[in-house]
Amino acid sequence: MPNDCITYQNSGYFSKLIVDYLDQKAELKTLYNRFPTVENFGLQIEEKSENFPIKNREILAKALLNQYQNFEVSETTSNNIELLKSSNTYTITTGHQLNLFTGPLYFLYKIISVINLTKELKTAYPEHNFVPVYWMATEDHDFDEINFFNFKGKKIQWKKDSKGPVGRLNTSGLEEVFEQFSTELGLGNNANYLRELFKNSYLEHDNLTDATRYLANELFKNEGLIIIDGDDLELKKLFVPYAKNELLEQTSFKKVNETLPLLKEYNVQVNPREINLFYIQDNLRERIILENGNYKINNTQLSFSESEILTELENNPKNFSPNVILRPLYQEVILPNLCYIGGGGELAYWLELKSNFEANNITFPILLLRNSVLIATKKQHKKMENLGLKWTDVFQKQKDLINKKTKEFSNFTIDFSEQKTFLKNQFEALYTIANQTDKSFLGAVKAQEVKQLKGLENLEKKLLKAEKRIHTEKLERIKELQNSLFPNGSLQERTANFSPFYESYGDEFIAVLLKELKLLENEFTVISL
Repeated sequence: MPNDCITYQNSGYFSKLIVDYLDQKAELKTLYNRFPTVENFGLQIEEKSENFPIKNREILAKALLNQYQNFEVSETTSNNIELLKSSNTYTITTGHQLNLFTGPLYFLYKIISVINLTKELKTAYPEHNFVPVYWMATEDHDFDEINFFNFKGKKIQWKKDSKGPVGRLNTSGLEEVFEQFSTELGLGNNANYLRELFKNSYLEHDNLTDATRYLANELFKNEGLIIIDGDDLELKKLFVPYAKNELLEQTSFKKVNETLPLLKEYNVQVNPREINLFYIQDNLRERIILENGNYKINNTQLSFSESEILTELENNPKNFSPNVILRPLYQEVILPNLCYIGGGGELAYWLELKSNFEANNITFPILLLRNSVLIATKKQHKKMENLGLKWTDVFQKQKDLINKKTKEFSNFTIDFSEQKTFLKNQFEALYTIANQTDKSFLGAVKAQEVKQLKGLENLEKKLLKAEKRIHTEKLERIKELQNSLFPNGSLQERTANFSPFYESYGDEFIAVLLKELKLLENEFTVISL
């Protein structure tokens, strides 16, 4: 099973902000705590150890045991929960939405990233313990983003109305989804395992939180993965002082807005609200808006005075949910966390948040880009070899790739750069003559130069087009291969689900990912199965 790598910076699929972060550009260094290196984790351990109360560990472990009460917990996971009570244990965390049947492939890559990093850190710092954590985004309300997955080009979708936090959503209506998925699956042990996994996850559990916990636990319980639900009364109690500060002082709004000018040359990922909290109930998740001294719940008749909302916060902390700006702070308050692992979009908004962490006296975690992977079959790998393609080729935009290969296939050079240089030199001489005689001729000379250069470019394009017709068969095969690796011109990991690969390769699929993914090398991994 050969594999290959291409740097994230050269892949063409990451924003300028993330490329500059990976390149450790000086202008970004005030926006993060430490860059992810093995050595820097030692410094992060020192800082977090001095800034995480032991009582929070006890509350965290107790809350996790309660959350796992009705689930089969592996010995490794059980040990990791117990280890969280010890002051020399730290978490490595990733978070993700409750996508139906894991959604896109990168759900697996995120979790494998945290698992593999904990192993690497244990080797480097054997006197400490490191446990992998998956934070379920149970309080999100964007159901349309998570209610489907793609299986062999077909969309398997759960159609249901949803208004409140998706984790509390009941799983009724998934029987039809199961029947559709089961019909699409083939025969054999791997297909049958997928049927049972879907059925046991979604038809045997009453809500999406429990279904997702069961699913992730089944896939990764042997790796000691801890799955946490932030929609938890005891954990929310730990966050009450920070939520109170948000309601009264709007600190995050002020601090993040102070940071945004430092990101002016990039596309800002998220903008803060004046209050970055939602008010939630089973069928409600709406913004809290401060108007004329009253705290109004958007799109409802609910309204609280200052004293009333503070009383509500103390009595019912579960009714308050941090948004994308405050959720990272909540996470770091309740976890002895060293590092957050996420995709490019996630790291982009985390880079807005460090000043808010400092204002709240919470250690800002190391930010690490998750593993990205392209999976190719041996058949696809063979096709690449036959077409003379390298992995760096298939990462190119299709138009650029086709133009490049057309020129390579051609029996002569389709590049008029030499002729253009010769033409420009000729016109330089004409400019000299015009300057020495009548400067009014300069405009005419320039117009003629532009015209002739344009003519050469048009000839080059026509020649390229003609050569494409000659090599149509080969070029179509290249397009077909690239389209199969990059569905709809997008990364495979953002569209494909894990199930077709598991159906073909079974447990070996996840085993290969666990073996091959190297997190701190910042490279896009290509795996041939």
